[in-house]
Amino acid sequence: MVTQQSKRRLNIYQDRLNMLLDIAQTINQDHSIEDLLGEFELLLREELEVGKILVFTHSNDTWQNLLISGVSEEEAAMIDVERDLLHYKQIESVTLNHPPCLKSFDSVIPLFHRFKAIGYVLIGDVEEEHQGISPTIKHIKLIQIIANLIIVFIENKRMQSALLEQEALKKEMELASRIQQQLVPSQDQLPQTPRLKIRSLYHPHLGVGGDYYDAFYLSSHSIGFCVADVSGKGISAAMLMSNFQAVMRSLFTSRVNFKKLIHQLNVRVNESANSEKFITLFIGRYNLLTRKLTYVNAGHLPPLLYNVGKKQLTTLEKGCIGLGMLDCIPTIEVGAVRIKRNSKLLVFTDGLVELDNGLHVESGAEDVERILADDEDLDSNFDEFKDIIKSLLDKGSVFDDISLLGIEFK
Repeated sequence: MVTQQSKRRLNIYQDRLNMLLDIAQTINQDHSIEDLLGEFELLLREELEVGKILVFTHSNDTWQNLLISGVSEEEAAMIDVERDLLHYKQIESVTLNHPPCLKSFDSVIPLFHRFKAIGYVLIGDVEEEHQGISPTIKHIKLIQIIANLIIVFIENKRMQSALLEQEALKKEMELASRIQQQLVPSQDQLPQTPRLKIRSLYHPHLGVGGDYYDAFYLSSHSIGFCVADVSGKGISAAMLMSNFQAVMRSLFTSRVNFKKLIHQLNVRVNESANSEKFITLFIGRYNLLTRKLTYVNAGHLPPLLYNVGKKQLTTLEKGCIGLGMLDCIPTIEVGAVRIKRNSKLLVFTDGLVELDNGLHVESGAEDVERILADDEDLDSNFDEFKDIIKSLLDKGSVFDDISLLGIEFK
């Protein structure tokens, strides 16, 4: 025989089951996080007669307020999750013995997923003198189950959103990388003459980078070339460098005065970078007839020039500060050198020589000098450079973009 008490208990179970089904249906319909929290608040306030609700969730390594209802934002701000709540491992009543910051609440409900705390729900009655069994006590297990469902859903939703953002960013990076690869000249696009061999190597650290090199005919008997490096790396550096490449191509002519060119480039970099970044640059113009190299080193690592006949290694350092470091460059010194036959020139960015050994940054300049300063041709040198760079990448020693431009003067 079914008693009235059994009927009441059955009705209570049926009501709770319906609540769970309603929440599950809302979750399955893939509502927004705001809509789901609204349903949760309505359920607790209207159906379960809970007066005060505070929900914390853990996201992006920080604890955040997800829902505040029935209490002021000032009261919520007084609670520090790591200080006040992390020690709660199970549902606990704080009605009789609560810390001052939890005085508005009756119970703390910790929420776990895969044994990790992902949220905390604080609940309390509206009326201090509540008659009978408090709703916060009567429905506490049900509230925990529903809250856990919602928080796990929200966490999954955030993870899904993060994955979509990562995928979109990955596609943007791939597109940017393809565009940048088109801007950086390939080996067969570099000038080649019986008197001159030019080799290059480019490795952006993050798929896209802030390095740039170029070499092209300025006239039938002169070649212009440059290597540049934007401070920083990634998309922002690549965007600045692509803009710089376009400006360089338009301003660098066979008759341009180098001092004027550097001032013009400095103005353009300041306009593009808004004082947030700067560019180091080595730019040169080589006359095939006179064998004269004119250059400016604007804050760049000094290129290495190796005289094969004399077995002598020198650096090209004359120039000025980097572009974008000041509104106006105070002094510019233009360098000039007569190139001996069979000499080799190597211009490179600091990613090749500034290496991470796990404890601090160390220099790999000695290996670079050793490879260039031999009697082998430039092709052999670059094969060795590739081997060294591959070894450094395998060891994780490289933390910046790498660009090399080598010229062998026949």
